[in-house]
This record gives sequence, structure tokens and C-alpha cells, in this order.
Amino acid sequence: MDIKRFETGARMSQAVVHNGTVYLAGQVGVAGHDVATQTQQALAEVDRLLALAGTDKSRILSAQVWLADMADFSKMNAVWDAWVSAGNAPARATGESKLAAPEYLVEVIVVAALA
Repeated sequence: MDIKRFETGARMSQAVVHNGTVYLAGQVGVAGHDVATQTQQALAEVDRLLALAGTDKSRILSAQVWLADMADFSKMNAVWDAWVSAGNAPARATGESKLAAPEYLVEVIVVAALA
């Protein structure tokens, strides 16, 4: 089976497709914004990368959402709930974690099926 990599750098690829499944690297928003804005930006990147790989958010199988502070859970969820494809909510886990830089408040990682 072929492996396709998208936006590949020395350290990582932003998306990898193998055997009908798309794996995305963690997506973050722009530092300096609040958690709602960063969530919108991260989800926009998820949309963009899924389209690049040949699929869309209605095909997401699972998602992991990492928050720098669980106090932001409801703010992140408000953005997520408006974004997620109706009737196609993926399996999802949300946790609190120290992210790569203190300016990042949320990181979203998804696995999706090809369309």
C-alpha cells in the first residue's frame, strides 16, 4: 500500500494517508488569540488539510483535543459544536496538557476516512 504525505518537513508531515485513512498532525491556532479563536483557526486547518487529502470533516473517525487549561473546555466546545458535521460526530477525547509553547491554548488531532 502506498503512503502519501502532505506538507512534509524534516520533522513531520501535516497529513499522511495510508490504506484509506488520513492522519493529521496536531493543529493549533495563532498564538496571542483567545481559546475560541484558536479553536476556530485549528479547525479551519483541519478542514484545509482534510480537503488536501481528499476528504472532509464528515468523515472524521476520531479526534483528540488538548487544552492548556481545562477551564477553557466550554469555550472550546462552543466552537467545536458549531463546526462538527451534524450527525457525524467522531469519537473524541479531550484532555489538559502542556502544549508546545505557552501561547498555544488548544491543539486538535484527527483521524479520518477518505471520501
